[in-house]
Amino acid sequence: MGKQLVTVVGILVLCAAPRGWAQQLGVGDPAPGIQVKELVKGAPVNSLEKGKRYVVEFWATWCGPCRVSIPHLTGLQKQHPEFTFIGVSVWEQDQKGVKPFVQQMGDKMAYTVAMDDVPEGANGNEGKMAKTWMQAAGQDGIPTAFLIDRDGTIAWIGHPMELDQPLEKLAAGTWDVSAAKVQFQKDQAQRRKMSELQAKLTTAQQSGDPHQMLAALDQAIAENPAMEATLGVGKYQVLTRGIKDPEKARVYGSHLVDSVLKDNPAALNQFAWVIVAPNAPKADAAAVKLALKAAQQADALTQGKDPGIADTLARAYFDAGSPAKALQTQERAVRLFKGTPAENDPGVRARLEQYQKAVKPH
Repeated sequence: MGKQLVTVVGILVLCAAPRGWAQQLGVGDPAPGIQVKELVKGAPVNSLEKGKRYVVEFWATWCGPCRVSIPHLTGLQKQHPEFTFIGVSVWEQDQKGVKPFVQQMGDKMAYTVAMDDVPEGANGNEGKMAKTWMQAAGQDGIPTAFLIDRDGTIAWIGHPMELDQPLEKLAAGTWDVSAAKVQFQKDQAQRRKMSELQAKLTTAQQSGDPHQMLAALDQAIAENPAMEATLGVGKYQVLTRGIKDPEKARVYGSHLVDSVLKDNPAALNQFAWVIVAPNAPKADAAAVKLALKAAQQADALTQGKDPGIADTLARAYFDAGSPAKALQTQERAVRLFKGTPAENDPGVRARLEQYQKAVKPH
């Protein structure tokens, strides 16, 4: 089980806002002011006082990763009461949903929460803190947290799930802001490269020319070999479904399975699924064999405990002409899915029934 179609431009892992922002603010710079429209929860914070330390975090009601990071921030606030945590809701097209969201989160969101000051009639992205903090710092994804030291200086900027170590070190007085500034500048340079890469890939994909897409992917991987783990499956799909060169696809797919993705069960599973998914184009025997190898590898890496991988492996067995193994593996997938959101997935059940029929004596 996995995503049916891997789009080559699907690189972002954060909830995104419009791109093209120039960075004017960074680690080591004085923090901007607090400009919020309304306090939703906790003690009001109207300014960043010298001598105090803060975590200013940006989130939105529609952002899935934000919902995941909110309880983590609550835990950090409890561990470090000497810091004031402020969660600022940004990029909301309708701020009326913020209060109900915070009420629903309850004790999971146990720190000060406020709404960005968005001018009347303005777009949700045009809030004052969205501009002076996020946009100024070149941050185009949420959740994003800013760590502020006693001098009112930005000590760190990053994802809230990576806040633990900087927070601990700043609390202990061992955080090196100068080193953090250098790292932030490197990270931003990489983000700009990623943004440029995504623009190129989007243009290539919109062209509908598989050769242009392949050239863009090859250029991206050549410039940053580490990106092959992200872009490789998309390249494989271009070779199979766009250019339709099964031999090149087989050679490249083997390279992915044997080298690039060999220790990455999620990526191996994704690769296998794009070949054997029920609504995928019919694959040839060589491709199915490769999918089976990838799924077996992913299953071994997860010690047979991942239901989605088991579901993919079962399908690969079935397409490879082994319905009995498919049924046995799908039964394991169904057991593993119990108690998860996918427990009643109709596709999982339909595949189980399909394999049961295939092994029944006629």
